[in-house]
Amino acid sequence: YKSSFEGQVLSVDGNKVVLDQTAFNPRGGGLLSDTGKLGGGRVLEVLKEGEEIFHVLDQPPSFNVGDSVRGILDWERRYRIMKMHTTAHILSAIVNRETGALITGNQIGPEESRLDLSLEQFDRTQFDRYIEAANEVVRRGVEVTTFFMKREEALKMPGLVKLANAMPPSLDTLRIVQIGDVDTQADGGVHVRNTKEIRRVIGNTVENKGKSNRRVYFTVS
Repeated sequence: YKSSFEGQVLSVDGNKVVLDQTAFNPRGGGLLSDTGKLGGGRVLEVLKEGEEIFHVLDQPPSFNVGDSVRGILDWERRYRIMKMHTTAHILSAIVNRETGALITGNQIGPEESRLDLSLEQFDRTQFDRYIEAANEVVRRGVEVTTFFMKREEALKMPGLVKLANAMPPSLDTLRIVQIGDVDTQADGGVHVRNTKEIRRVIGNTVENKGKSNRRVYFTVS
């Protein structure tokens, strides 16, 4: 929920800037990155390469290595991505519980998001039913919490991994996101604190992307 911060410039490479700390969330795991402002420049995208987070500006910055700069997130965009991401967890949990389907792909953005599900049969009636179930979770006002667990212990938890490609083996400690009694997943992205913040889930379209692959699009109000 932090929308601004101060950071020290560690490196500048053209229009790419690395700071000692940042509140910008980088692109990854299907989530689009934050955008905003940094030291007077416009942040177009944020990328993580190895252990470094690069802030890609609209032009080479006027500040230098060692300077202290202020970063300001585009909060409306960030907050919508938070709501979309929590919604994606709720929907995937509902579908997984009823069908056993896993997530084979996703893209979480501020305007519309999508989930690819490992399903052979899936129609609009089912989708609408799952959307209504997700809205029931929203209305309940379920708390969203995060904590960390050792990988070997976390993977003993039933239903923890709903991605077809599980968490990379290089991670010894996993960040766990728990949505009350609805869902528990290993995840590194941004979320709301309570499902009531989502307000309403809206189902858009359903697409057949081939055998055992159905793509659903949704948004939030």
